[in-house]
Amino acid sequence: MTNNFEVKLGQGGYGVVYKGKLLNDRLVAVKILNASKGNGEEFMNEVSSITKTSHINVVALLGFCFDGRKKVLIYELMSNGSLDKFIYNNQSEAIQSLSWEILYQIAKGIARGLEYLHRGCSTRILHFDIKPHNILLDENFCPKISDFGLARLCPKKESIISMSNARGTMGYVAPELWNRNFGGVSHKSDVYSYGMMLLEMVGGRKNIVADASHTSELYFPHWVYKRLDLGTDLIMGEMIATEDEIAKRMTIVGLWCIQTFPNDRPTMSRVIEMLEGNMNSLEIPPKPLLSSPTRSLPESLVS
Repeated sequence: MTNNFEVKLGQGGYGVVYKGKLLNDRLVAVKILNASKGNGEEFMNEVSSITKTSHINVVALLGFCFDGRKKVLIYELMSNGSLDKFIYNNQSEAIQSLSWEILYQIAKGIARGLEYLHRGCSTRILHFDIKPHNILLDENFCPKISDFGLARLCPKKESIISMSNARGTMGYVAPELWNRNFGGVSHKSDVYSYGMMLLEMVGGRKNIVADASHTSELYFPHWVYKRLDLGTDLIMGEMIATEDEIAKRMTIVGLWCIQTFPNDRPTMSRVIEMLEGNMNSLEIPPKPLLSSPTRSLPESLVS
C-alpha cells in the first residue's frame, strides 16, 4: 500500500505517517503507531472514537490493523497537511500563506467539527488534544479534526467526567485538567484548547516559546488581550477593513474560549454563533486571570 514506505508525510511521538494508495487508486495516509505506546489504549481510543463519527470536519478512518504489537490506522489523505505549518510566522517562506478569509473559514470548520463531537454523536466525544498540528487540511483547505488518541467517550447526559490524570499538549491544556479547583473536566476543556488555537491563528505565533525563560515570557493571551484593549493591530502588516474585522472577531471569540473557569466559556454552538453573528453584538471578554502555568506542568502532559 505504501510502496515499501516510500513517502513519509510526518512523524511525531505517536509514530510515523506514510503516503499510501488503495487498490482503487484512492490516496490514503497510513499511520503506524510506535510499538512502545503502552498496551494499545491510545490506539483503541482512536478507533472507538472515530468510528462513531461522520462529519465533513472530522477526518475519516478507512481501516486499521491491530496484530499484536503492530498497530496501524488508515485515513483519508489530506493533501495540504496540518494547520500548524501555515500559521506560524517563522516557517519557511516556501509555505503558502493563507488569506484571512481562508483562516476564518478554517476556524468555523473546526468549530463545527467540535460541536458535532460534543453534541451530534450518539455518544459525546471529548477530544482533549485540539491544536494546529491535529487539524488537517484537504485540497480546498477544508479543516478536519484528527488524532483521537487521547479522546474520551461519555454519555451526553454527563457534563462532568472523572479523570485520574491530566492529558493534552502543553500550551493547550485547560486549567481544570491540571488543577481541579478550577472546575470539573468536561467538553469545556476542548473549548479552551480551541480558543488558544484561535489566538495562535491570529497572532501567527505559538503560545508557548520553548526557549523563553519563565521571567521574560509574556503570557500569550495577555499579549493578545493587551493589543486588543489598546486597539493595536492584531497582526503584522497592513490590513483592509474586512481582514481587521476577521482578526478582531477571532480574537474576541478566542479570549472568551480561554476563560479560566469552565462555566465562563461558551459552548461550541455559541462559538459558531459568535463567529457568524453580528460583530457589534460581540462583547470584549474579561482579561484571562492566569499567568502561564505551563512551566510547571509535568512532562506527561506533552503528547
